Amino acid sequence: MDTQSDLKWIPATGIQLRKAGVQFDAVRVDGDEGRDLADRLARMTGGAPGPVVEEATGNRAVYFLVPVGSTSHRPWPPGVTRLTAGPNHMSYIPVPALNGQTWPLTWRYRPTAPDHFVHTLLLRTALHPQE
Repeated sequence: MDTQSDLKWIPATGIQLRKAGVQFDAVRVDGDEGRDLADRLARMTGGAPGPVVEEATGNRAVYFLVPVGSTSHRPWPPGVTRLTAGPNHMSYIPVPALNGQTWPLTWRYRPTAPDHFVHTLLLRTALHPQE
C-alpha cells in the first residue's frame, strides 16, 4: 500500500496545519501523560492505535487523530483538549510529513490507512485504565 498517496492530508514535506472537522478531529494530552496514554492505547490495539503525533518542545503535546465529531457529547477529564470545529470556533492540528525534517513534530504512531483513526471509545478507556 502506498500510504503517502492514499493519505492526502499528510504533507509531502515539513509540517502543515489541518483544519479540524475536515478529515479528522484531535484530542491533545500534554507531556509524559500523553506519551504514556499513546503507548497504553498501542498495547490495547496490538500496536496499531491509529495516527498519533507528538511534539518535542513546549508542552510536549501528543495529538490523537480521531474521526470527525467523535469527541462530542462526551465528558473529558481535565488535561485533555479537544481540537474540533463548530459554528463558533475552529481548531487547527499540526501534521508532519512521514519522512524528512519535521522537528519538533514526529509520528509516535504512523497512519496506516486513509480511514483508520484512533478509536475514540478506546482512547477514553485508556484515559481511565483503573475504572
